[in-house]
Amino acid sequence: MKVLHAAAEGVPFAKTGGLADVIGALPKYLAKQGLEVAVFLPLYSDIPEMYKQQMELVYRFSVHLGWRNQYCGILRLKHQGVDFYFVDNEGYFRRPGTYGFFDDGERYAFFCRAVLECLPAVGLKPDIIHCHDWHTGMIPVMLGQYRNQPFYDWIKTVFTIHNLQYQGVFSKSMMGDVLDIGWEHFHPDGIEFHDQVSFMKGGLNCADWITTVSPTYAQEIQDPFYGANLEGVLRRRQAQLSGILNGLDYEEWNPHTDPYIKENYTVRSIKRKTRNKQHLQERLGLPEDGSIPMLAMVTRLVAQKGLDLVAHVMEEILRTGVQFVVLGTGEPQYEELFRRLAERYPHQVSANIMFNNELAHQIYAAADLFLMPSLFEPCGISQLIALRYGALPIVRETGGLKDTVLSYNEATGEGNGFSFANYNAHDMLYTIERAVRFFHNRADGVWDILVKRAMRSDFSWDKAAKEYIALYEQLLGREVRT
Repeated sequence: MKVLHAAAEGVPFAKTGGLADVIGALPKYLAKQGLEVAVFLPLYSDIPEMYKQQMELVYRFSVHLGWRNQYCGILRLKHQGVDFYFVDNEGYFRRPGTYGFFDDGERYAFFCRAVLECLPAVGLKPDIIHCHDWHTGMIPVMLGQYRNQPFYDWIKTVFTIHNLQYQGVFSKSMMGDVLDIGWEHFHPDGIEFHDQVSFMKGGLNCADWITTVSPTYAQEIQDPFYGANLEGVLRRRQAQLSGILNGLDYEEWNPHTDPYIKENYTVRSIKRKTRNKQHLQERLGLPEDGSIPMLAMVTRLVAQKGLDLVAHVMEEILRTGVQFVVLGTGEPQYEELFRRLAERYPHQVSANIMFNNELAHQIYAAADLFLMPSLFEPCGISQLIALRYGALPIVRETGGLKDTVLSYNEATGEGNGFSFANYNAHDMLYTIERAVRFFHNRADGVWDILVKRAMRSDFSWDKAAKEYIALYEQLLGREVRT
């Protein structure tokens, strides 16, 4: 089976969010299970030079985009057993950053068209084109224009929603100026969205199958609260909608081999984790005391992550006696909130307003508790890392957080963390207080059981890859592997 992934970002070439982690891991794990896998990405200027030097130019051509013909180069690089293809156009992609430009609609329309048109020339005839988020939503739409050509006739498409809030909505003037797909597509069951063009809606309506990144999120987005005005489309297509939980790359995130942490450890040598906590306390200028519970957040500092809840009861959280460590960047009001807290409580709060991969690894290895009170969370990766490193998650029961963290039940003994259901600051505070009590009452053995159970939780990409393969085979009418 041949599967082509198309996305706007992918580790280690370009990253702004969790999508990049998926593209960096899923194709690799699909290839390990015997699939022929290729990935298409834009050739951004920010891609590290070490990778650019390894690329080979395999095809040059012109892409027709409305009234213009644009140069396109296709470059190839083999990385971890997967062929990566990069779509080059200096005007569209040779600029700092990835998204957020005035011409994003035109840039990613170009990318979608280029992917489809180059396939015969570069010798790629996929069974499945797997599209990720709105940037590639036009591929299933545009593919209809090529169905009269035998090369394209049997290609199936899968469209994965990583975050429904970002939809790629642009002026309908794009219909003639850029897209070249005909006005017959401009209707509610096509790409029309409130008299505009929606790339996301195009993918939802035209792909053969829709997936999203957790089973709970697949249900949530059919409700108006989470559906971002697309819940009607998703309910209509619920028979072709699946939730497949993202995995974690256990090769990158492994406390036993992690080169960034002070002391490597496993579930059998969990006491070594204390050394990492002491090292981080020293690095951040916090009191070096293993008996103080460390509560951490590694996150984008945006409203979606539940930071309004944290702001509302931060003083009460600190009165529990925790050391609070945060790492991330985002909206100015949240950056300023944590800076002020660190200035006011220098022995209790460490605000690291930056992106630092090494520090992130060290925080996961040091933390006792990890806070994710998200308003919504399609899948989430931080809670998976926290589990892997024995930092017990405290999460709100939404999306992938609900699917991966089971709150400790004192009656049954089940659970691998702590959770609360309502988007409420005091419910969150109660859950933090409960978790801290278990930390301090370690003599009863519950805390150690929970930490070991968290570390033994299996959320590797192997399971997710098998679920995707089963979906692909079902879509192609083949016998599903067991």
